[in-house]
Amino acid sequence: MKDSLDAAEGRTNWRRFAVAAGVPAVVAGALVFGVASGALAASFSVSGTQFKLSADRLEGQGFTQYSGVLDTADPSKKIPAAMSGIKSAKIYNLCQTVAVGPVVLRIEAGKDSDRPVEAQDLLIGMSELSGDATFTDINIGQDASTLNQDGAASHGAAGGFGQGAKSVTITDLHQKAYSTSASTFKLSGMSLKLHIGDGTECF
Repeated sequence: MKDSLDAAEGRTNWRRFAVAAGVPAVVAGALVFGVASGALAASFSVSGTQFKLSADRLEGQGFTQYSGVLDTADPSKKIPAAMSGIKSAKIYNLCQTVAVGPVVLRIEAGKDSDRPVEAQDLLIGMSELSGDATFTDINIGQDASTLNQDGAASHGAAGGFGQGAKSVTITDLHQKAYSTSASTFKLSGMSLKLHIGDGTECF
């Protein structure tokens, strides 16, 4: 199996993504997903700059995973990514940072356990993920084109690897991502700050 995206077939190296995810062994092979033509995140070009996100806990209803690539402004440049679709999510103690040289933009929200961050139709494109994950009613190895748990109109190509679950809970969440999109994203108690120097990223 090749270690790079096969442009002709549009396939991603699952073993490489599973190792990068760093999730406990039983879950690691499962936490590999992507974006395909027609999915929400495919409606815009990503910059290619990654950002970090951490949370004490994410609780999601309607969960899908499937493989694909992200578009950039350069049509010849495609970014292999892992994507996760969640119909509705609650995120507790969220931190998000992006570093550009010595400048770090840090956003925090959902610190009050009674007022978590809330998102609808959430789709996250990432390269790394770690945490302790629990799924309910999970289908592993489902044909990506038949996924419907998150309510999105389309997912991966027919015959592509995918999986879906009724719900997912991830604690001690850490991820590096390229994109996030949602129909609604409510940041309760949000704070945004610019920092200069080290020590201000989420992890």
